[in-house]
Amino acid sequence: MKRLFLSFSLMLLFANLSAQVMPTWESINQRGYPQWFSDAKLGIFIHWGVYSVPAYASLEGYAEWYYRGLSTNDERKTFQERIYGKDFKYEDFAPMFKAELWDPAEWAELFKKSGAKYVLLVSKHHDGYCLWPSKYAPEWNSVAIGPHRDICGELTEAVRAKGLKMGFYYSLPEWSSKIHPWYVAPDDSIGPYVETHMIPQLKELISAYKPTVLFTDGEWRNTAEQWHARELISWYYNTVGKDAIVNDRWGEGQQHGFRTPEYSAGITLTDRPWAECRGLGRSFGLNRNEPLENYLTSDELIRHFCVLVAAGGGMTLNVGPAADGKIPLLQQERLLDLGRWLDINGEAIYGTRPYKKFYEMKPVSVARFDKAIDFDWKRNSPDPIISCDNFSAHWQGVFIVEKCAKYTFEFKTDDKASLLIDGKTVIKDSRDNPVGSVKLKEGQHEIEVFYEEDNLEATISLYWSSKKMEKQLMKGFKVGGLLPEEGLKATYTSEQPRVCYTQGKDALYAIALEYPEKGLILNIDRPADNMKVQLLGCPKSLPWKYKDGQLFIDTSELKYSDVTSTAAWVFKLK
Repeated sequence: MKRLFLSFSLMLLFANLSAQVMPTWESINQRGYPQWFSDAKLGIFIHWGVYSVPAYASLEGYAEWYYRGLSTNDERKTFQERIYGKDFKYEDFAPMFKAELWDPAEWAELFKKSGAKYVLLVSKHHDGYCLWPSKYAPEWNSVAIGPHRDICGELTEAVRAKGLKMGFYYSLPEWSSKIHPWYVAPDDSIGPYVETHMIPQLKELISAYKPTVLFTDGEWRNTAEQWHARELISWYYNTVGKDAIVNDRWGEGQQHGFRTPEYSAGITLTDRPWAECRGLGRSFGLNRNEPLENYLTSDELIRHFCVLVAAGGGMTLNVGPAADGKIPLLQQERLLDLGRWLDINGEAIYGTRPYKKFYEMKPVSVARFDKAIDFDWKRNSPDPIISCDNFSAHWQGVFIVEKCAKYTFEFKTDDKASLLIDGKTVIKDSRDNPVGSVKLKEGQHEIEVFYEEDNLEATISLYWSSKKMEKQLMKGFKVGGLLPEEGLKATYTSEQPRVCYTQGKDALYAIALEYPEKGLILNIDRPADNMKVQLLGCPKSLPWKYKDGQLFIDTSELKYSDVTSTAAWVFKLK
């Protein structure tokens, strides 16, 4: 009876996916999402275009936003004038985007070896340059200028030949539009652009290549109604069919699409599919200015991927090729290392679903000295072992007041911060009021700052001023004691998973993010007495015992030669 019910449920799901979708949120949501996406877990994102020629941004910046940087006169403008001259324009990069070493079959083979199940190419970014011969951008596409090749078409053919699903990222607005230059024209004047350019161009792209995944972006200044989201999503589903899926970036008021957290510690929402999108470094497009420490190591990449999958999500992992079409060797190495790990442990990833608890957590902390409280971590953390979301910081020290006066203190932060001077609260919660004042005598005073980061951007700076002192960043701190050190004593804390859980059809998988030399302890329900435990990649059965709500797996008899995996070790409980 259970098997008949399951078959009937699958028939209903298939019928919903295959049925005609109407342009209403109710009909779109009733259609649901194809199971293949939730099973795939890993996709490859590709940011490649005219911006790949300068391939430049700040150390933490997005290189694909180069065009916008020229408009705002940031470091990109300074770089361009220094290297290319003051008369050089962004459009002058297009002939230099030659892709002379590009081999789509080579890319597809690499992506296959990485363990990815789908590929997501940026068909058009915010600069409006198209990687296919769009008649709506007749002089601003990869066939008309630059490589003189249909990149969307060639890569689609190569990717599908490897058995992978093909998708496209498509920017809804354009900085370069003459009808509605994004960020310049008033947001509410976007209607003519949408109706005469965006909609017909997006339909042109979909009709030509039938992408299985559609990832729209640039939606945040307008509503889903202004983007005609309901009409476009339903049309796309009806055009491509049951395997088609869209993301959730369709403007304010959208009610559909797989979630796309960006450079995060992951999310724990399970109401619809999700996949974190991120680069191996801090930028999506290639940024030649990035330091090595910005890049995830192979081990960090594997562990982060496991954390995402355990919470029911996946990862769309970005590569940023050079303008010549070659994917940097460091990025290739990371993909191949991930693929080798999946060759051993893939059964604990593909097609799995979350266990009733996602993780076994552990507290982590880092202590150091900071000269000032002036940080813009963006979407990163203060230290690799600290979570990039939901971490805390505590600073302690002393400072010197040279003149008795009333001093005003001010936080610049996007999260909660509080300030204590000599043990008294001056700023209770920066979210309510980031400014506080107190009268201070000459001499030494104690200072304490507490900070709680929530998610996404992480920034905090502390300033002070008085009637006779202009507002300035606080500096000159010392840590008290007989031999005081310069700076503040800083303690960063968070929780991190030590074990991730996934469930397969007939097994529970415990993924240890630290190798358990003395054994692995799991807080799970009592298993069946005949359960077998195996480390994936090793044929041996491992001894175990259960007591007081904890399962102990004995790993002491495993030899070095038995352990074939790195970074994360998967124990199969069947």
